[in-house]
Amino acid sequence: MLDINDARQYLGYWGTGNGDMSATRKVVREKARVARDLNKSQPLTPELSAKHFAQKGISAFWFSAALIEWSQGELESLQKIWVQAYKNAWQVKRKFSVHLPNCHECPLPSGVLTQALLQHVDQCMWHDDVVKKLC
Repeated sequence: MLDINDARQYLGYWGTGNGDMSATRKVVREKARVARDLNKSQPLTPELSAKHFAQKGISAFWFSAALIEWSQGELESLQKIWVQAYKNAWQVKRKFSVHLPNCHECPLPSGVLTQALLQHVDQCMWHDDVVKKLC
């Protein structure tokens, strides 16, 4: 028998029977950390390293961004991981800002969240339901 407070995976999300989705947020952060750290040991070009991180670290957030509530602190925590991953990819010291030299900018969680929310609303508009009536 399952406990209502135990996190389980369902349709790609991790949550408990009572709606606590904090496990999904933990999984997203861990995937970002793992992707960041994996790129440190891989002999990839900067472009491939950044692309690999985007596919592994950022895509996990994109999948859940529109449907899971994220606090400002959680977004800032993800941003630190993402920025460090891009700095590692481009072999930049920690003293540089989010805007990396040579126009290599790191996507930020707030931007990805905005894109995911807009895409979600756009998809909702395809159906004749409450969301479409509100707009």
